[in-house]
Amino acid sequence: MHELEPFYNWRHIYVSEEDKRSPFYGRIYSEFEFTQTVYNYYIHPQWDDFGSRTLYLKIIYADYDLNFAIIEMIGEWNDAIENDIMELKREVMDKLYAQSITKYILITENILNFHSGDKDYYEEWFEEVTDEKGWIVALNMPEQTQYDFRKKKLHYFIELMELPEWRVYKPYHLFKKIDEQLSKRLD
Repeated sequence: MHELEPFYNWRHIYVSEEDKRSPFYGRIYSEFEFTQTVYNYYIHPQWDDFGSRTLYLKIIYADYDLNFAIIEMIGEWNDAIENDIMELKREVMDKLYAQSITKYILITENILNFHSGDKDYYEEWFEEVTDEKGWIVALNMPEQTQYDFRKKKLHYFIELMELPEWRVYKPYHLFKKIDEQLSKRLD
């Protein structure tokens, strides 16, 4: 797991630790010290800690004019014990929402598994963004994780989509592709 680092091909156009509106503004990372873990496995030091012991993320792009953010995630999403959705909502999403972000693309291909808890934070987040004509999408969630997510009916709040080739797009084009797909479904 320590070799899985956040997608870096957009770093020439966006760096979350240099973005004054980012919750991670001013963070300093080591390329050599591996201190964060998901259970007994070290992860790359470029991932951002937001209060969960098992789930990490990286804002790989944010556009405050078009109101969207692309966030890559890694680890175990555990609402049952860790209440990860609460930490994610309060420590990251609320701060982005305060900066006008209402459309969220979560890259979830590195979410190892999911343990459900209450739906309250999902409902709250969904209601906030849909009031602003926004949405939340999880891209490429592994099949077993999707199964657990759907079983709890959380896909009513976070749209599950497959787009394995997302890395070939520039951020704007990825956003437009997803936005158009969602618009077609709603029409």
